[in-house]
Amino acid sequence: MSKHGKVLVAMSGGIDSTVTAMLLQDQGYEIVGITMKTWDYANSGGHKKETGCCSLDSINDARQVAVDRDFHHFIIDIRNEFGDYVIDDFVNEYMNGRTPNPCILCNTHIKWEALLKRADAMDCEYIATGHYARINEDNGRYYVSRAEDLNKDQSYVLWGLSQECMSRTLFPLADLTKPEVRQVAEDMGYTDLSKKAESYEICFVPDNNYHNFLKNRVDGLEEKVAGGQFVDVKGEVIGSHKGYPFFTIGQRRGLGMAFGEPKYVTDILPESNTVVLGDQDDLIKNGMKVHRINSMKYKKFPVNSELFTMIRYNDKGSLAVINECQDDSLDVEFLSNVRGIAPGQSAVFYEGDDVIGGGVIYKGV
Repeated sequence: MSKHGKVLVAMSGGIDSTVTAMLLQDQGYEIVGITMKTWDYANSGGHKKETGCCSLDSINDARQVAVDRDFHHFIIDIRNEFGDYVIDDFVNEYMNGRTPNPCILCNTHIKWEALLKRADAMDCEYIATGHYARINEDNGRYYVSRAEDLNKDQSYVLWGLSQECMSRTLFPLADLTKPEVRQVAEDMGYTDLSKKAESYEICFVPDNNYHNFLKNRVDGLEEKVAGGQFVDVKGEVIGSHKGYPFFTIGQRRGLGMAFGEPKYVTDILPESNTVVLGDQDDLIKNGMKVHRINSMKYKKFPVNSELFTMIRYNDKGSLAVINECQDDSLDVEFLSNVRGIAPGQSAVFYEGDDVIGGGVIYKGV
């Protein structure tokens, strides 16, 4: 009988999830490891060797730790769940002129739900992952907060977790820095793992070429979007491009044309296959519309209060005020202008280190 309970640990084969499992076991939990197969790299049309959480090497690494530490390990196939939801959303967002963040969608709607489902089937009280974040509870509400290591903090990507998910989730790395995690792995005899490189690419686009991925997923895409126009912020035609889905807000390189001075993508108009180019200052906005919101710390977002707001991962953040909060949307005004608001990305709101909640940016205003 375990000392603290039974935990289902999501194990990718990487250092963070491996240390998570070992720490929890040493603390007296009964561990069950689970590795989720989300994607077949061969289906992405890439040309780079398969790496990351879905590779055979990573699955074998996770299994070996379970063998070494004498706990059960299972591999589950969630490719259909993942593909139908995450891949379709990724493609649809780009085809609508937006820039999605599939990792957030996967975390909140696929991986956690899959983990909870399997945890219940295996009589596990908790689930655990190797994320750098912490979960707190106040007045019956669960919410995510920043981790000790601000350089690795992943609270931004967890804004969509439900109350049920958070109430049953453990984040053992919350108080550790990345160097400390590497040292734990080395101290426990996993020297090779402590030096294992990390992947920051989207798992289903491991060569980081989303252009090729879209071409392989949308039949005849290049022909459908050929002959698009570049226009300036006044609407004057200044060039042609290969198709609006291949551009993102804020993009400067890879435009396919030279303009004599730096030009940035400031807007994407899919209905007319038009990409608007402007100067860096044309990216500046002082507000945004956010929808698909999830409120964490409070039942409803606090209106008219100043909240620290991030509009992308690794964003330095800016103070903003929520002027209006409806059922599934927020009207947000920044206290100082911000640059590069990209529809499709996530907006996450903080009160100190605590995540109030977040949503998906609908448009900058």
